[in-house]
Amino acid sequence: MSKDTWKQLGWAAGGGAIFLLLYHLPVGQTRFDGAVLESLQLVRWYAREHIILCVLPALFIAGAISVFVSQASVMKYLGPGAKKIPAYAVASVSGTILAVCSCTVLPLFAGIYRMGAGLGPATAFLYSGPAINVLAILLTARILGMELGIGRTVGAVVFSVVIGLLMHLVFRHEEKAKQAAAAFAPPPPESRPLHQTVLFMITMVLILVFANWSSSQGASQIWQAIHEVKWILTGFFYMSLLAILVAWYSFPLKHMIAGAIITGIVYALMPNEPLPIFAAGILGVSWAASRTEGEGHDWLTASWELAKQILPLLVGGVLVAGLLLGRPGHEGLIPSSWVAASVGGNSLGANFFASVAGALMYFATLTEIPILDALLGSGMGKGPALTLLLAGPALSLPSMLVLSSIMGWKKTGVYVTLVVVMSALTGWAFGTLFS
Repeated sequence: MSKDTWKQLGWAAGGGAIFLLLYHLPVGQTRFDGAVLESLQLVRWYAREHIILCVLPALFIAGAISVFVSQASVMKYLGPGAKKIPAYAVASVSGTILAVCSCTVLPLFAGIYRMGAGLGPATAFLYSGPAINVLAILLTARILGMELGIGRTVGAVVFSVVIGLLMHLVFRHEEKAKQAAAAFAPPPPESRPLHQTVLFMITMVLILVFANWSSSQGASQIWQAIHEVKWILTGFFYMSLLAILVAWYSFPLKHMIAGAIITGIVYALMPNEPLPIFAAGILGVSWAASRTEGEGHDWLTASWELAKQILPLLVGGVLVAGLLLGRPGHEGLIPSSWVAASVGGNSLGANFFASVAGALMYFATLTEIPILDALLGSGMGKGPALTLLLAGPALSLPSMLVLSSIMGWKKTGVYVTLVVVMSALTGWAFGTLFS
């Protein structure tokens, strides 16, 4: 048969399989209907709690990296030919600044990776961003025990460096080619002083950090005090961002004033609703960028291109994750009792199951701690608990889908395999020593 015939047969078989799936959907069964509802509940929660506060600011930061940060600077500090010690040192501790989840870090990773950052430092940043969270580590030690807190801290820092080095080693030929190509490319001239770009980026990062500053039982008094004034700090840095855009990036003052007025009106109408106020601020900056020729318009365009690539995959991944695993305390298609029964003890199988389950589940920042506290009370071993702490926050089904669109399925598969295998083996060793 010809190639076209095989292709038509393939389409027919695929269409038939989809028809049979739809025909036999178990609609009306309690577990299936509940799982569908859970997937919708999870994606609604994700839209309310993460897209506005986390993903949209991260998209603007990533767009700014591609427009305002020179490629020469990225190549110098994070490129394939950059000095290994400072490059991996910066990438491996980035999570102490960025308290983000596995999905929020993706636009930032895409920004530096597309600007020419080496695969090793970029993936070290990708892992460390959600894995090394100061509050998460402190709460792990306080709620789950000092042993797990120390294990998580050491494991996350070491993992980020080792995973980055192994990714560089596996794809070293591609990295050498990228380095050689960069060596022949003349560095573009700097359009403005470095300190202006640094302050611009830091201001946006601080908006992201304080807007997502969370309160949690067991946190220190200083941490809770910052939480009490988080929106004041967010507003201060938002106004600082507007001033920077006017002073250094040629944004028209009248557009910035209009954006600030719109945000102020929303605040006056809904003073106790931070999400609409924050969204109004984003819309104000977006509108001003759309009316600014040159870099401003390019910034909005770059952010929008990333949004079109990332957001549909994130939302689709969250829907599937909710359908299969539900939300914390709620059932999906896979019964939580199966998960609890499979992570008991400290066997190698239990650790690998915990690693795979953690890689597929979506953990918002800090939610892994109460989940693990309940699982430990149900008989989960310390080894699988550490495994879940090392694999869960850094990976999720939505993040895998997005990563594949950024660096391809091959690199994504190697990265996920490294995280899963290293987490399982580390948890197994930890459980053997401290069971």
